[in-house]
Amino acid sequence: MYSTQTVDRVLQLCVANRTTREVSRLTSIPESTIAHWRRGDRRTGRRAACPRCSSTGLPDSYSYLLGSYLGDGHITTGRRGVHALSISCADAWPGVMNEVEAAMREALGRAVCHVQRHGCVDVKSYSRHWTCLFPQHGPGPKHSRPIRLSGWQQEAVARHQGRFLRGLFHSDGCRISNWTRRRVAGEWKRYEYPRYVFTNTSQDILGLCAAALDQLGIAYTRPRADTISVARRAAVAALDVHVGPKS
Repeated sequence: MYSTQTVDRVLQLCVANRTTREVSRLTSIPESTIAHWRRGDRRTGRRAACPRCSSTGLPDSYSYLLGSYLGDGHITTGRRGVHALSISCADAWPGVMNEVEAAMREALGRAVCHVQRHGCVDVKSYSRHWTCLFPQHGPGPKHSRPIRLSGWQQEAVARHQGRFLRGLFHSDGCRISNWTRRRVAGEWKRYEYPRYVFTNTSQDILGLCAAALDQLGIAYTRPRADTISVARRAAVAALDVHVGPKS
C-alpha cells in the first residue's frame, strides 16, 4: 500500500509526456501498479468516504467544484466502471487550476493529475463515486439536455452562493475592463469600468447563475441569450467579494 503523496507524485510524472515504463524506472514502482493508478482503479492509501454514500457531509468547497463542473467539466467512465472527473483550466490562470485541484481533492480525498492540452490543462481525478456527486452527468453536451440540481445540491449552493458563483465565473466567466467616451466641457474623455461576463449555451446553467446572483442581491442584465453581464458599480463590487479577477 503506497501513500497518497507517492501516488500523487507518480501521477504528476505520468502527465509529463512520460511512459509508464519511464515512470517505473524513475520511481522503482512496478509498471503494473502505475498502470492501475493511471486508470484510477486501484486502492491507493487511505481514501475518504463518499459524502453521498456515507454520513460524512459535503465539504464547503463542493459548491465551487459544482460551479466549475457545470462550466468546464465532464465525466467519462472506464471499462471497469471507474469514473474520471475532468475540469479544463486555462494555462493563463494557474491560481484557478490550483483552486479546482484543491476542491477536487477535498471532495473525495482522491489523487489528482494534470493532462496538458493546447492552451489548457485537464485537472482529473478517478473514482467510482464522481457520479454520486454530479448526477447531472449524462450523454451529450450539457446544453442539449436538462440540467437540474438535486435537493441536496440546492441546499449546498444555498449555503455557499458566493463559492458557487466563483466556480461558474472561473470556468465560463471573466472580469474585464470596458470603456466608453463622454463629452465633458466640450471635450471627449475616455472612461473605463470593470464588468463581469458569464457565457454559457445552456439556459439551465445560465438560470442557476442568475438565481445565485438574485439570492445575493447582485444586479445583472442579459444582453444576449447566452450571456449574463454584471456592470453596475455596486454590483461589480459585491461580486468582487466572492469572485474577483482570475489569477
